[in-house]
Amino acid sequence: MSRTRPEVVAFDVNETLLDLAPVRAALVEVGRPETLLPTVFARTLLTGVAAAAVGSWCRFRDAFDAALAQESDLGPRERAVVIEAFAELAPHRDVEPALRRLVESEVRVVTLTHGSPGVAEAGLERGGITPLVERSLSSEAIRAWKPAREVYLWAAGSCAVVPERMALVAAHGWDVLGAQRAGLTGAWFPRSERVYPAVYEPAHVTAADLAGAVDALLALPAA
Repeated sequence: MSRTRPEVVAFDVNETLLDLAPVRAALVEVGRPETLLPTVFARTLLTGVAAAAVGSWCRFRDAFDAALAQESDLGPRERAVVIEAFAELAPHRDVEPALRRLVESEVRVVTLTHGSPGVAEAGLERGGITPLVERSLSSEAIRAWKPAREVYLWAAGSCAVVPERMALVAAHGWDVLGAQRAGLTGAWFPRSERVYPAVYEPAHVTAADLAGAVDALLALPAA
């Protein structure tokens, strides 16, 4: 199926839009190396997605706390220090111009995360780009985790568009795959991953950076 220019572009939040530097700094503050974060983050995803796959559910915050407990000997208070650092996230430098380009092209912008409600909003506010985002969506509202199909369909429904008229931009191949399987247009660029996973179906859009991903979506033919 050929893809057309989206009416709405949804952005993943953690790593894609927001820099996790404060969380890495918090790990150092409690005496652990910042290099622990990728392992904990991966364990968090495994915990949440596995729970969802068997018909259970947990909050991102609780999955992250469980992952920290599994991957370190940090106590509850130290883990809380690390978790609270999510409230201090700010956008990467390339985010504001990318979102502004979409808005100036009359494309609606939203965020879509399975992370804790309020994290995206706080990060956007810290970066001064709240006016560029129509709404922030957390799938905690429907007790689901990406890449479940229902998350992307719920997001499209919340924005009153059919899935084919919505795109997802993410720096995670699994997120792009989930979006594409739900009928959205998927756009991937490297941030946390060096390459798109070769075992997945190709992303509809692959770019060298966030700006390139946005430009490629805007270059798609009109419906």
